[in-house]
Amino acid sequence: MTHQTTTTRPVNSAKTATSLNEPEMRRILTSSFIGTAIEYYDFILYATAASVVFNQVFFIGLEPAVATFASFATLAAGYVARPFGGIVFGHFGDRLGRKKMLVLSMMIMGIATVLIGLLPTTATIGVAAPIILVTLRMIQGVAVGGEWGGAALMALEHAPKRSRGFATSFANAGGPAGAILATLVVSAVSAVTGDNFLNWGWRVPFLLSAVLILVGMVIRLKVSESPVFQQLSEESDSRRMPIVEVFQQHWRAVLMALGATMGFYVCQAILTVWGVSVAVDQGLDRSVVLNWKAVAAALTLVVTFWAARMSDRIGRRRMLVIAGVIGIVAAFPLITLLSHGAMWSFALAMILGNGVVQGLLYGPIGAFVAEQFPAKVRYTGASLAYQGASVLGAGFTPMIAAGLVIVGGGATYLVGAFWAAIILVGTIAVLCAKESNGRDLT
Repeated sequence: MTHQTTTTRPVNSAKTATSLNEPEMRRILTSSFIGTAIEYYDFILYATAASVVFNQVFFIGLEPAVATFASFATLAAGYVARPFGGIVFGHFGDRLGRKKMLVLSMMIMGIATVLIGLLPTTATIGVAAPIILVTLRMIQGVAVGGEWGGAALMALEHAPKRSRGFATSFANAGGPAGAILATLVVSAVSAVTGDNFLNWGWRVPFLLSAVLILVGMVIRLKVSESPVFQQLSEESDSRRMPIVEVFQQHWRAVLMALGATMGFYVCQAILTVWGVSVAVDQGLDRSVVLNWKAVAAALTLVVTFWAARMSDRIGRRRMLVIAGVIGIVAAFPLITLLSHGAMWSFALAMILGNGVVQGLLYGPIGAFVAEQFPAKVRYTGASLAYQGASVLGAGFTPMIAAGLVIVGGGATYLVGAFWAAIILVGTIAVLCAKESNGRDLT
């Protein structure tokens, strides 16, 4: 009898929105978008710097190709740390609440980013510089590993069923928004500081993070906890271990969600990290390259929202399969454009690949992944799958692409084959999963 009383107790505050236009729902969506944009500004800022700065600042004295490879290796360290962040923040997010973890992840990310901006170079403190850089990058990875799950779940669990995909896409859209901001800031600082960019100018975008983090903290502290978690917290066993339950009962969902997520991460890494590095190495103007990257990211935003809205109408699986087929067909032509050596071909590759293909894959994926798991382990399960895919799909992709070019004797066809193969794996994973857009989140 006691159990029955507990599980049927009315929870007045745990009320899901009936419309995305409700004031509280608008605050949730704004918080998810802006908060994720700020955290991804920090995370993508590092990726941009790894493409055009760190190989010349922290890995001096090496052959250019080796220095670039080493710079991408530090980038990968952050992605390796993301699943750990997803597990840790997911555990406490499922136990203590989504909101608390979002505030904490933002604080950790801001501190790590500012410290990167203050870090002395290898010329000043020797080998300690790249070691500290890797450490701070891994702290960034832990923070962003906890960010996405909380932001996505806050939007998903507040939203009405008919709009869950679109609502969750606000958390996803924060990624390209953060990329736009980071790219434009680096481009502007590069143009203003000129020859001093490699001396001290690159530090400015990292130090600006302190202001952005304060803004994000104010916004996040004003939103209410997820209604699904409020109800769950009254019913759950305080002794439970979410990660154990995920591995014991939901490992198939983890594998399907991880595979489905890898495609857009590979798109992101090949185009916005490896592709940018290739363009700059081919002699294209750094500021113009970064500006085209920002233009493509802006298109990613638009396509992400559209694809998410379509997934509410036709289903997550159907939308992701359509996106996967387009990505497989486009892989080789996009790689050819990317490596052509002309600004027009780079711009076209970024617009079609980063803007269209990645946006189509990105829009539905947040809701698709989160809906694969029950409420009591949703933060942990979704974060583990999503951040695990970030390691395999984005963390190592720039290094893999650079290695495949070496193996191919300078040709890039192996990179195209790798790209198409990963998207194919993701499409098969989607087909193996069940449709999720009509599931009851509680």
